[in-house]
Amino acid sequence: MQPGVEAPSQADFEAWNEQIQAIGEEYRALMEDLLPRMLPDDAAESVQAHMREAFQAGAESLMQDPSLLWETQSRLMQDQFQLWQNGMRAMAGETVEPLVKPAKGDRRFQDDAWTQDPYYLAIMQQYLLFSRLVDDLIDRLQGMSDDQKRNLAFYARQLVNAMAPTNFITTNPEVMRRTLETRGENLVEGLARLRHDLANSAAGLNVTMTDRSAFAVGENIAVTPGSVVYENELIQLIQYAPSTEQAFKTPLLIVPPWINKYYILDLRQDNSLVKWLVDQGHTVFLISWRNPGPEQRDLTWADYMQLGPISAMEAIEQATGEKSVNLLSYCVGGTLAGSTVAYLTSTRRGRKIKSATYMTSLWDFRDPGEIGVFLGEPVLKGIEAKLEQDGYLDGRVMAYSFNLLRENDLFWSFYINNYLKGDVPAPFDLLYWNTDGTNLPAATHGWYLRHLYVENRLVEPGGIELDEVKIDLRKISVPSYFISTRDDHIAKWNSTYHGALLPKGPVQFVLGGSGHIAGIVNPPHKNKYGFWTNDELPPTPEEWLEGAEAHEGSWWPHWQAWMTDNGYADAEKMVPARQPGDGELDILEPAPGRYVKMTIPEVLGENQA
Repeated sequence: MQPGVEAPSQADFEAWNEQIQAIGEEYRALMEDLLPRMLPDDAAESVQAHMREAFQAGAESLMQDPSLLWETQSRLMQDQFQLWQNGMRAMAGETVEPLVKPAKGDRRFQDDAWTQDPYYLAIMQQYLLFSRLVDDLIDRLQGMSDDQKRNLAFYARQLVNAMAPTNFITTNPEVMRRTLETRGENLVEGLARLRHDLANSAAGLNVTMTDRSAFAVGENIAVTPGSVVYENELIQLIQYAPSTEQAFKTPLLIVPPWINKYYILDLRQDNSLVKWLVDQGHTVFLISWRNPGPEQRDLTWADYMQLGPISAMEAIEQATGEKSVNLLSYCVGGTLAGSTVAYLTSTRRGRKIKSATYMTSLWDFRDPGEIGVFLGEPVLKGIEAKLEQDGYLDGRVMAYSFNLLRENDLFWSFYINNYLKGDVPAPFDLLYWNTDGTNLPAATHGWYLRHLYVENRLVEPGGIELDEVKIDLRKISVPSYFISTRDDHIAKWNSTYHGALLPKGPVQFVLGGSGHIAGIVNPPHKNKYGFWTNDELPPTPEEWLEGAEAHEGSWWPHWQAWMTDNGYADAEKMVPARQPGDGELDILEPAPGRYVKMTIPEVLGENQA
C-alpha cells in the first residue's frame, strides 16, 4: 500500500461485491432486452449496406493514391513519436504544451483531468490526433463524388465520435471519480436507465434528455389562452383569445410542421411566438396536427393540404367572415404551405391568401445537408419497405436520425450523463418538446422523401400534381417572406434561398442568426442573434449575403413591419378583437386540444414506461 492510503476494510469488500453483483444482474437483463433487437429490419439493413458502400468507396479511392496512404501512415508515426517525446518531457518535470487541443465548442474534454493528469492528457491527445487524421484523409481523397464523400465523412464521424474516450468508464475521469465515490451505484442506476430507454425506443436508442414528469402540455407549456373551434381527422384548429381591444382585419393562420408538435412556437410565455403575435393585434389561428398511426397510412400530401391549410381557411371564414388570410408556416409546414399557395394559384383561388411567410422551409432540395446521407437509394428503399410494412414511420426513429446530425451534443453527452454517471436529466422544456415526437403516415412520408428530397420535383414546373392539378411555384404571385437561419443543419439557408428565387410575386428574404429553432424562436426582448436583410435577390446566396445589411436583435419586429407597412394585415381597417366562438364555429374544447397531447405510445397502443 502507498503511504497515507488506508487499506480497504471487509465492509468495503462486501459493498463492492454487492455492487458487482447488481451490475452483473442489470447487464444480464440488458442483454436479454438487446437480443430481440439484434435482427435488423429492412431500414436498418439498408443503412448498414449504405455504410459499407461508403467505406468501400473510400478504400478504393485511397488505394488509387498510394502516396496519400504513405503520407498518412508517416504522419501518424510522426505524431505518435512527438506525443511520446512530450510525455517523457512531462514526466521529467517540464511544462509541455499539448500537441493537439480540442476544437472550439468541443465540450467533451472540459474536466481538468484532461489537461492536468498525464494519463488522461495522453489519451485525449491520442484520440484527437486520430480524429484529425481521419478528417484530413477523407478531405484529401480524390475520385469520389460529392455524395460519396459526404456519406463517408458522416459515417466516419459517427464511428470516430463513438470511440471517444469520454464514452467509456475507465477512460473518462469524471465517470471514474463517480464510480469510486458511489462504489459503482452510478453504473447500476445507469444500466437501469439504459434498459428503460431501450424499452421506449423504436430503433436505435432514444436517450432520455430531460425530466419528462416536470412538464405537461396545456399546464406549464403551450398555455397561451385559446380554444379549438374546428377539427377533422387530421387537424384541430385553435383560435387564440385576443389580448388587445382591436385586431387586424385579416386573420393569421399558422401552419407548423407535423414532424414534432406545434408548441415549439408556444413553449413558454416569455418566448412564445404565438403570444407575441396575439399581443401585436393579430387574430391568430393555428393548425394542431394529429399524431397518426397505422389507420392513417393512406393519407397523402394532397390530403395534408386539403385537410390542413385549405380546410383551416374555410373554417376561418366561418369564424371571422374573412375570405382571405395571411399564412405563417414553419419547416415542412412551409413546404406544404408553398404547395398549397401554388395549388390555389393554379385553381384560381390564390386570392384567399394575402401574404405567405416561410420559416426555415425547403422548396429546392438540391442540397438537403447531412440528412441526405439517409436518403441514398439503398436507404430510401429500406425506409419505403418499412413504411409499407408498418403504415407509418415511428417518430422516435426520426428523432434518433436527427440527433445523429449533432451526435456529441444530442446523443453522447446524454449517454455519458445518464448511463455512465448515473445522473437524472434536468428539466428542460425545449428538450421535452424535442422528445415529444409524432409519427408520419406512410403515403405522405414516402412521397415526400422520394419526390421532394431525392427527385427535387417541387421546383420543376408541373413536376408535382396534387388532386389532378399540376402546380408551379413560379406562378405564385402572393407576396412572400422567407426567414432562414445561418446555422441551420436541417434546412440549410443557402438551399432555402434558392426556393425564394422561384415566386414571381414580391419576395423578402431574411437571414437570422443561430439555428433551426433558436434562430426562429427569438423574442425581441432577448435581443439575441441578429439578422441580415437585402432587398435584392441576386442569383446566389453568397452574393445575397455579401450585399446584406446586419441588424441586431430579433427578426420578429421586421416581419411585423413588413406585414403592416405593405398592407397585408389591413392595419388601416382594425376591427374589434375577435373572441373564439363569436362567429359560426362553436368552441369544441380549450386549447391546446386533444391532438397535441397524443403520444406515440398511446397512438400505437404501447404501455408507457
